[in-house]
Amino acid sequence: MRNRLVSPLWAVAWVLLVGLPTRVVRSQATAAAGRATASLSAADFARTVADLSEAGGYFDTDNLISNERSYLHVMDALDRLGVRGGAYIGVGPDQSFSYIARTRSDIAFLLDVRRDNLLQHLLFKALFAQSRSRADYLALWLGLPVPADAVPWLDRPVEQLVAHFDTVAPTLASRSGARAAIKRALADVQVPLSDGDLATIDRFHAAFMQGGLALRFTTLGRAPRPYYPTLGDLLLETDRTGRRASYLATEADFQYVKELERRNLVIPVVGNLSGTKALAGIGEFVAKRGQTVRVLYASNAEDYVLRDGGFARYTANVASLPRTAESVIIRSWFGGPGSHPAAVAGYFSVQLLQTFAQFVQATSGGEVWSYGALVYSPHVPP
Repeated sequence: MRNRLVSPLWAVAWVLLVGLPTRVVRSQATAAAGRATASLSAADFARTVADLSEAGGYFDTDNLISNERSYLHVMDALDRLGVRGGAYIGVGPDQSFSYIARTRSDIAFLLDVRRDNLLQHLLFKALFAQSRSRADYLALWLGLPVPADAVPWLDRPVEQLVAHFDTVAPTLASRSGARAAIKRALADVQVPLSDGDLATIDRFHAAFMQGGLALRFTTLGRAPRPYYPTLGDLLLETDRTGRRASYLATEADFQYVKELERRNLVIPVVGNLSGTKALAGIGEFVAKRGQTVRVLYASNAEDYVLRDGGFARYTANVASLPRTAESVIIRSWFGGPGSHPAAVAGYFSVQLLQTFAQFVQATSGGEVWSYGALVYSPHVPP
């Protein structure tokens, strides 16, 4: 990590001690990430972002982190179906990285109606660029000092990482160093950014540094719900088998997403699921490269599409995506404990997995749907 707080002597030690295992992990990630899609240049990345994006829309939250504590409960079903590789499309902030890592996506498109989400993903892109490991990443993300004993952290479980960063105190140097690292990385991103855009990215970063692992999802003008998880909760969540499953759970998962980011294959796009350009354009982009969409993570955005009267356009967009028999939609339901057969005790949200074939069949009649009807249509059993 290029950090002025690290002494030159320690920088040499880092290269000598960490370089080999890091290169091994990275070489494995490179081989997997490069199987189906070559890297995009910085110019092609910026052009693709612009070509696929629609005009931005409004949503009443910064959505800095997810409010879906159940987000990992589909992981074992993804494994069971053999969902691997191909293209990933998802909404929201960093929870998509966990799905990307688990399914080893070859390319990812992060779609959101808010342009601010694109800016947040450029913040994440900068964090990955400036971090050699999970410990680096968490330190820069939260504006905290990098652990002095960096080498052992490569193999430590995520709960030890979270426990460490939950107790370490920020310093003026660690926060200023983190902000400077992001600024350096953004200088290499060719997506046009105004002074206002840079200020928004800095504001998002400041929110993470201020809130730390206790940060919660917040809706503008309304206090966080008591059942919303903290950032620390999300990083420590498990799949249904009890296994830690976020993208920071293992160094290999982190390095996989980092490598995709390095190759400019994690592409943020401004657009509506029911829009006339973004989702359909992503499908065309994927099809031209001879690939298929394996995962569409919609969260509960379909609920808003239904309310806005755009469901017919959305179903047409989904039907047009290149896909396989294993292609799936991941959606969220906020009905509370016991509100759905797939609900897990103690969780307010429910994560559901539906194949594209099930979705197309369930919506082929063209009738007006409610989101409640959609989440009770046939899904993959958990």
